[in-house]
Amino acid sequence: MEKTIQLFIYIHASFGGVALIAGLIAMLAKKGKTAHKKSGLVFFYSMISSGLIAMTVAILPNHESPFLFAVGIFSLYFVLTGNNALKYKKANVDLKFDKLIAMIMIIAGFLMITLPIILTQSFNIILLVFALVGITFSVRDLMLFKKPEQLKKVWLKLHLGKMIGGYISATTAFVVTNSFFPGIYGWFIPGIIGGFVIFYWIKKVQKKAL
Repeated sequence: MEKTIQLFIYIHASFGGVALIAGLIAMLAKKGKTAHKKSGLVFFYSMISSGLIAMTVAILPNHESPFLFAVGIFSLYFVLTGNNALKYKKANVDLKFDKLIAMIMIIAGFLMITLPIILTQSFNIILLVFALVGITFSVRDLMLFKKPEQLKKVWLKLHLGKMIGGYISATTAFVVTNSFFPGIYGWFIPGIIGGFVIFYWIKKVQKKAL
């Protein structure tokens, strides 16, 4: 069993590495062109595969980790909603699955905050930050779903912001695994840098829209 789990971990890491490379290409490539679309798809499926495997390992014997399972949900939320944003440019979009994803993230976020308090009588600062970010984005999603016309106008911002958010998750996992920064800093530095990247692209999209 342990050998199988180790194999899962290696496969998870391999998909994560592919996601890092493909995601970087997608960000650098001209948006809407073939290179961007193809590398974006590779990034999406690699992230989904890596995240699902990580969540599976996190519930297997001797590797149980509610923490990593929660982080997996957080990562999958961003890549799933980022990819789904592509359909928002169309009219009469079915949003049932999108609403379900948002609700799962809100529930998971609530558990990420409360379970550490219940089990250890203390906050887990990493889970707390991730939970607040996930809940904030999910609530905003649900509010936008009530405004189809507004949703149609901001689909590109949602797509870029969420997919880069997913890339930040992959980068964070790589940084933490390889201990590039001491303590909890590795969990937050990629997000801070990534936040500026998201800001840059959102501003660039806004300028083109003017």
